[in-house]
Amino acid sequence: MQDLLVFIAQGLVEQPDAVTVTVDEPKEDGTIVYHLHVAADDMGRVIGKQGRVAKAIRTVMRAMGNHQEQKIAVEID
Repeated sequence: MQDLLVFIAQGLVEQPDAVTVTVDEPKEDGTIVYHLHVAADDMGRVIGKQGRVAKAIRTVMRAMGNHQEQKIAVEID
């Protein structure tokens, strides 16, 4: 799952080496939170206009999580 998020983010940004993902321990309800970190200059590319790109990333990750029977949340830091 972490590799998928890195792959998606690296395709969007100008500085793919700056993309990192950290994973929190599952919460009480079983949700796993992924924190996406990108360079400051690339933040707009990952968020998109009105948050559309960020929403699409979260949708893809949730769909993959449902496929693996996991609850997934993505935060862009």
